[in-house]
Amino acid sequence: MYKTKPNFSLLKTKQHFEILDGLRGIAAIAVLIFHFMEIATPDYHDNFIAHSYLAVDFFFCLSGFVIAYAYDNKMDSIGFISFLKLRLIRLHPLVIIGSIIGLLGFLYDPFSDLYKEFSPIQIALMFASSSLLIPYPAVPERYFNLFHLNPPTWSLFWEYIANISYALFLYKFRNKILWCLTGIAALALCYEAYRSNYLGVGWGADNIRGGGIRISYSFLVGMLVYRSNWVIKNRLGFILLGSLLAITFFIPFSEKINWVLDPFIVIFYFPFLIVLGVGVNVPSSSNNICKFLGDISYPLYMIHYPFIWIFMSYVEQFHPTWSQLRIIVLLAVITIIIFAYFVFRVLDLPIRTYLKNKFKRDWDK
Repeated sequence: MYKTKPNFSLLKTKQHFEILDGLRGIAAIAVLIFHFMEIATPDYHDNFIAHSYLAVDFFFCLSGFVIAYAYDNKMDSIGFISFLKLRLIRLHPLVIIGSIIGLLGFLYDPFSDLYKEFSPIQIALMFASSSLLIPYPAVPERYFNLFHLNPPTWSLFWEYIANISYALFLYKFRNKILWCLTGIAALALCYEAYRSNYLGVGWGADNIRGGGIRISYSFLVGMLVYRSNWVIKNRLGFILLGSLLAITFFIPFSEKINWVLDPFIVIFYFPFLIVLGVGVNVPSSSNNICKFLGDISYPLYMIHYPFIWIFMSYVEQFHPTWSQLRIIVLLAVITIIIFAYFVFRVLDLPIRTYLKNKFKRDWDK
């Protein structure tokens, strides 16, 4: 079969927005802390970082911007299959790594023998589900997560759907069509927030459709941020802009306002932050921290949750005091961040480099 060879010179990154890497890292750390706090204080009203579930919407918006920025003018040259291979190389190694860690955590959790409730076939299906991004909500004891071994994989499921949609037709659409689709998605997002009383949905069997609604709006508006060339030149710097993002995660949880506040943040505030981030002139002193945060952001997101399950088992068995929990959570957060950087350097980056080089060699044959 004849295949069009992609022009790999086109894949070289244009300008790299270090500030966006830093913001993505802040959001990933917020998710990590949020998941620990969900176990330590199950009542969201007592969770000091209760709105961190919105970090996923920020990821989706950033993804739409980055994909459009990187591929809008290259898709016809690269081709659909090559685009998918490149996205798999970028994303899927950590999907597999996270699944393996999740399986090990499930089988060797020192505080729980929940795995005994499931047959080897069921456990194998859980692993296949997590590795292949096929939803399999099989564990009622753990809230029927779509992917029990590594729950955050739910957002990767929708990320892949968005990427495939982009490569099939979204990149071809003119802005007028994208605006219409984005408007419809915004209305659906508002309805979902009203129906569910917040936007922390999409992760479980009973709220899976919320994930599709969340990525539909945020991915599309991210594309429009790039397509519309929205840039606000500024000198806010990483610390201030990072604070503007982080403050959204610390908003107190309230059923009375969540259904209004959550859509407002997602529809207007997050795209605005990306517009500011694109226009920031990052001083060289911030480059290293932004790079570090960018390096750990995806690994941290994809490998942390198996440790949350172990933490949950520990809390259920020993019922530690709040003072003990604070120390445990602090030490765990620091340790998992270090571990995420280790995974990035030792596993993720070498695997992706090898696969990308092999992909190029195969095309050169």
